Amino acid sequence: MSEPTTERRVLLAAPRGYCAGVARAVTVVERALQLYGAPVYVRHEIVHNKYVVKSLETKGAVFVEEATEVPEGATVIFSAHGVAPAVHRQAADRQLTAIDATCPLVTKVHKEAVRFARDGYDILLIGHEGHEEVVGTSGEAPEHITVIDGPQDAATVKVRDPDKVAWLSQTTLSVDETMATVAVLKDRFPQLVSPPSDDICYATQNRQAAVKQLGADADLVLVVGSANSSNSVRLVEVALEAGARAACLIDGAGEIDESWLADVGTVGLTSGASVPDVLVDEVLTWLAERGYRQVEVVQAAEEHQHFALPRDLTYRPATATTAAPR
Repeated sequence: MSEPTTERRVLLAAPRGYCAGVARAVTVVERALQLYGAPVYVRHEIVHNKYVVKSLETKGAVFVEEATEVPEGATVIFSAHGVAPAVHRQAADRQLTAIDATCPLVTKVHKEAVRFARDGYDILLIGHEGHEEVVGTSGEAPEHITVIDGPQDAATVKVRDPDKVAWLSQTTLSVDETMATVAVLKDRFPQLVSPPSDDICYATQNRQAAVKQLGADADLVLVVGSANSSNSVRLVEVALEAGARAACLIDGAGEIDESWLADVGTVGLTSGASVPDVLVDEVLTWLAERGYRQVEVVQAAEEHQHFALPRDLTYRPATATTAAPR
């Protein structure tokens, strides 16, 4: 049995938390509520985080699974994960005021899919079957796209013409696993065409890089994020691969089991790209109350990205029923 650890510290990953796409999506909902008033309907969770969704619900957002649940003529927002063209048509048929909060980096993948399909390529989309982002991208060219979930799928997938194959990926995957999948595909299809630039978003890559740096030195890594957040789940996996003794996904401080701290001197802490800072701050407070007061920042990159809001949400003068945006 190991001796009790005396030094207690926290390695705090940077960057962590909100990426530019998530910040934009959340602001889209808040601005729409200011301009149009409640309720504003949102198709699927705007981002994959319980706290954010509940917070927006208290402000008047109503989350639905499909546009058919939205009253005709109402306002609907499409989530940051993107939607298929059929969903846009469905909204138009119901005369909905549709506001697209799709992350611009996801939109980039959609455009790549359209271009490759137009040029007659079979498209191998690396991602998780059923994930909202993958469903939306696949909808751009369903007859051309096959979803590949890891190297095992890459080893068996069939295509029409081995010399005319391209790959794309979900933006929130593990960088290392994606490259392993691509390696298998390139071995099978030497003429495989890659996207013009990485599909895995800058924020996903930066957060994984930070976790790799702290994982080797941490006895326990806490990743703040919801279970349906792909990029948050990947951070847990990356932490373990980097050498962390244990790694746990939590929605907030209330989910930490104090027994996890047994013999733990160094706690690594990070959060997924859809997690607000307040949740990480609460975990830091919880840890400080238990002796982990020394906090060291592990900086892997600096982020300065910002995405403009959709044109639908430009400033409008306040009326008796709408408040001007702050």
